[in-house]
Amino acid sequence: MPADPDRRRANGSRRPALRDRWRMALDEHTAPAQRSLMAAWLGFGCTFGTARLITHGIRGGWLPWGNISAGRTHLHHYNFGIATLAGVGLVAVRGDQDVVGHPGIGALYGAGTALIADEFALLLDLKDVYWAKQGRISVDVSLGILSALGLYVTAVPFWHEATKVTRHHLRSAARAR
Repeated sequence: MPADPDRRRANGSRRPALRDRWRMALDEHTAPAQRSLMAAWLGFGCTFGTARLITHGIRGGWLPWGNISAGRTHLHHYNFGIATLAGVGLVAVRGDQDVVGHPGIGALYGAGTALIADEFALLLDLKDVYWAKQGRISVDVSLGILSALGLYVTAVPFWHEATKVTRHHLRSAARAR
């Protein structure tokens, strides 16, 4: 018979749930800045994928809704990305310590950046080329951002140490001259 996950230990205490154990591992092995960067990376990837899925669904007619408009003006999703980044910027400028660096703010930053990056080609040419061959630039830029951010997030300690070593090396070389 499988063990009951809520089974009490001999001393009467419950074993922490797996989710709680993951949370403890995350708190013990990552710094707050790393958690915020991980949330930004996750927010970017999920939002980029969702935006692509929704736009394909609208264009293909298999989603029940259409484009978002204000009057007769189509609102591109980069507009929502700009608004999101403006809000995140306001939080950063205001400097409330409870929210600056919070993973939720990181996730919003990633989401806003994805909405803008997904329509990068449109912003670059100021033409609606989302479905044209030039629209592929947006996908390439977005995947590049996602890859670079992922490379940084997965190796934060290395990058910080490499920066420190490089700075020390350059200072030593300057003193030797």
